Amino acid sequence: MESQANEVELRALFGGRLRQNEPLARHTSFRIGGPADYWVEVESPDEIRCVQEWVRDQGIPLYILGGGTNVLVSDLGVRGCVLRLGRSFAFLEWKPNGGCTHVRAGAALPLKKLVREAVDRNLTGLEFAEGIPGTVGGGLLMNAGAFGGELADVLVAVEVVSPAGAFERLPREQLRFGYRYFDLPCGTVVTSAEFVLLPGSPAAIRARCEEAKAKRERHQPRGFPNAGSIFKNPPGQFAGRLLEAAGLKGYRVGGAMFSTQHANFIVNLGGARAADVRALMLEAQRRVREQFGVELEPEVRLVGEWRE
Repeated sequence: MESQANEVELRALFGGRLRQNEPLARHTSFRIGGPADYWVEVESPDEIRCVQEWVRDQGIPLYILGGGTNVLVSDLGVRGCVLRLGRSFAFLEWKPNGGCTHVRAGAALPLKKLVREAVDRNLTGLEFAEGIPGTVGGGLLMNAGAFGGELADVLVAVEVVSPAGAFERLPREQLRFGYRYFDLPCGTVVTSAEFVLLPGSPAAIRARCEEAKAKRERHQPRGFPNAGSIFKNPPGQFAGRLLEAAGLKGYRVGGAMFSTQHANFIVNLGGARAADVRALMLEAQRRVREQFGVELEPEVRLVGEWRE
């Protein structure tokens, strides 16, 4: 009875922001994904704590979803509760600090907006992120990067709500990052990040952004839903080149296909299922392993229930 009472209280607090059987295809860039048992949008650290306490009482898992890029949600959906940060976590605060500028960005802020505003202020350090989709929080969780730069390079600190509900500020020196990797305890909710940027030449900053934008437009598919790069680049190699050499450009299963523009992208041609994308990924790993002796590691995160 206590758990039921807690759910009544939760519904009274969140109203329409708490929903059952929410189709996650609505919330992913792939436009793929089954339902979440529960979906909740939060607007404060206190609301995050409330949800954390509730899922512990219910004995169900909690999954945090950012902008829905870089994820493949199972057709079976997600058991437990999916939490998403609301608009109050999409803020920007600029603070001059000596010869540099610190910017505190809410985790729900689109990464593109952070880059654009930095450029408008003639601040350098984020040009590599021009055109990277998703949110600041999602970008941090995968240490998003391109063209020789990554978010960890300019990070000062992150603010989080720990799995136990404690609000903490974690400085960069206490954090472990790797290639498309951030070592963060499961259940931790990133609420904001602070970056340090330097003044730069307006012309040079805009030129670097234009170069990054042009590279993306040349190589990345447009017009079809996708989740970004499917596999990480193996050391000293490029996943796209290996996939193309394995004959995977244009290879299709159901409504999903390896892009004919760049082999390290899978696109949803319409009506694709997660099972179609997963089948493409497994076939790609098999071919590249057998032909080149290289084990491709997924960059896209698989979320939810999967049947092998």
